[in-house]
Amino acid sequence: MSSPRAVLVTLAEISRLAGVGRAAVSNWRRRHPTFPPRVGGTDTSPQFSMTQIESWLRDNGKIKKSAEREWLWPRFDALGGRDETGAAIAEVGRRLAGEAGGEPQLDADTSPLIDASTRPLIEQAVELGRREGGLETFEFLLRRWLDVHVRQIATTPQQLAALMAEFALGPALDVHEGGDALTVLDPACGVGHLLTAAAQAADGARSDGAEIRLLGGDRDPVLAALTDARLRLSGTGPSVDVQATDSLRDDPFADRPADVALCNPPFNEREWGYEELATDARWSHGLPPRTEPELAWVQHCLARLRPGGTAVLLLPPAVSARRAGRRIRRSLLRTGTLRAVVALPPGCAAPHSVSLHLWVLRAPVPGEETQGGGRLLLVDAASRFPRDAPREALVDWTAIGSFLREAFSGPRVLDEATPAPLPFVRQMPVIDLLGEDADLTPGRHIAPLPQDTALRMAASWKEFAELAAGVGTSARLLAALDLSAASEDTPTATTVADLARAGALTLRSGQQPPDGAVREGLSPEEGISLLTFSDLLSGGEPRGRLTPEDLAAFDAVVAEAGDIVVVGVARNFAAWVHEGSPIALGPQLYSVRVQPEQLDIRFLAGSLRAPANVRQAGTHTTSSSRIDVRRLQVRQVPLEEQRRYGEAFGELAAFERMVRRAAELGTALVRDLGDELASGRLVGR
Repeated sequence: MSSPRAVLVTLAEISRLAGVGRAAVSNWRRRHPTFPPRVGGTDTSPQFSMTQIESWLRDNGKIKKSAEREWLWPRFDALGGRDETGAAIAEVGRRLAGEAGGEPQLDADTSPLIDASTRPLIEQAVELGRREGGLETFEFLLRRWLDVHVRQIATTPQQLAALMAEFALGPALDVHEGGDALTVLDPACGVGHLLTAAAQAADGARSDGAEIRLLGGDRDPVLAALTDARLRLSGTGPSVDVQATDSLRDDPFADRPADVALCNPPFNEREWGYEELATDARWSHGLPPRTEPELAWVQHCLARLRPGGTAVLLLPPAVSARRAGRRIRRSLLRTGTLRAVVALPPGCAAPHSVSLHLWVLRAPVPGEETQGGGRLLLVDAASRFPRDAPREALVDWTAIGSFLREAFSGPRVLDEATPAPLPFVRQMPVIDLLGEDADLTPGRHIAPLPQDTALRMAASWKEFAELAAGVGTSARLLAALDLSAASEDTPTATTVADLARAGALTLRSGQQPPDGAVREGLSPEEGISLLTFSDLLSGGEPRGRLTPEDLAAFDAVVAEAGDIVVVGVARNFAAWVHEGSPIALGPQLYSVRVQPEQLDIRFLAGSLRAPANVRQAGTHTTSSSRIDVRRLQVRQVPLEEQRRYGEAFGELAAFERMVRRAAELGTALVRDLGDELASGRLVGR
């Protein structure tokens, strides 16, 4: 058991706690001699005692009622390790659920992690939950805990969980008898994202008030306790039974068949119980090899379904193709148990770099004719929505959801004998998939329709021709520039620092957001994009957003349209005029805002990005060195001459953009045209 430690907070955290910008906190520290001294950290990144800060803020009337929840999290985070903090949050949820009539369980599983010194903090959180809403307070603490331990705890994104629940519950609700409770099982529930989505989907889909029973299991008692409290606090009114157990080795629900199974199982775990479970009755399609734990979870879910029940699992793409699992895949196909395989775009869930697969399965009905001569629905959403996960911030869940619903729609599309009419969707005869490898990867079996390829190539050729014309025009203008003129009086150069001191420009350095502030899945109306140096390394598209509250909390630097953005690292040194919506900047990025009556924006941007500036403003000789942006040089010339040079710099920037886009299009056209010629589609003349 970790003993509680002193709670330390940074300036950014103080600003969040007080509900003000970071600049305001810096001003308080500078102007008020009574402001608490730093007790840790460094002069540039000081840390303060949270107790002293809270006392000072209260004495000076600077605590906002709306920020009360924020004061809870640093105290929970200071409890110790992941388990101690998670157990305390689970206890808060358990207490609040009990007051709401949720009959919470699992107290014995987590209480050893909670000592007497933690109880006052739990009481404080419970009291806040009574005032501001139990579920809201619990979800706030849970979200912060998950943000801190994001690399240790795999979760299913809310939008993906909702889609999985929708596709699983749709068939179940159609055939379910109203007299019995609809039972949903997640044998590896984590913190309950899938079960929560199932409860919400079932509650919204049914109007007869039928009971929904939720069964969950997880071998981590802290995760199980969090799921139990979360489901009981959700307000949907389902019957809940969450057990802290390893479902493969010790299944607590073997005697309670489910109508629906949802699962995002652990990936690539070799120690899943291969030896002790070798003769288990669940392996009706064959003993899963030691290297195929995901196929053990597939068969476990099937074994716990009622006849005709539906299972949807999120699996790594290798499960569809590894040779070790081909025998089990063939059996799932022959029996008609596996109904659909969906390849999702990268970035939909962790690990974000790969295209994860959804498997949709149906438990056989005794006496039902075998579907070995049927078809398997293959959906290649990864090709339909091509994206490089590190390059793009947001998954377009609305478009993906609409596409998948259309792929699964129609009169029993899973059993239809006619091919699906959608591009990137195919109902493939099972007999064609029972080859040597039984590879079920959708992309290997779905080729773009010729008419779709023709339309895409026609649009690409049109854009390429326009770019070629634009490049030609721009090239003639740039080639015509007279660069031979030499002046005996070479204009002196000044630096960004000198221009800033003279008031000709304002230079601001991007900030590191606090932990948990950057969020994915927000719409443009809900937050502003955050551009980081990592985004630029992987293509330039921001991956996360910040809410207005988060922006204010750490005094974020926001580049508006017309500002210059400068990258302060030698290997990716760049400077450009930002266009479009405002964007927040992370560390190693800088915003330059000019006084237009003193500086031409295009002249300044072009001068700053000159390669010579990298050589003279770099702090070291290596490509990974930082650029001292204040040392970047600019020639001192009259405003009229700046504008003349600004026009040339603007044309050069446009030429660069067109050349890059033409290269991208040319590569894609070469690839598509090569495929078309190899397919024999060249019409003879």
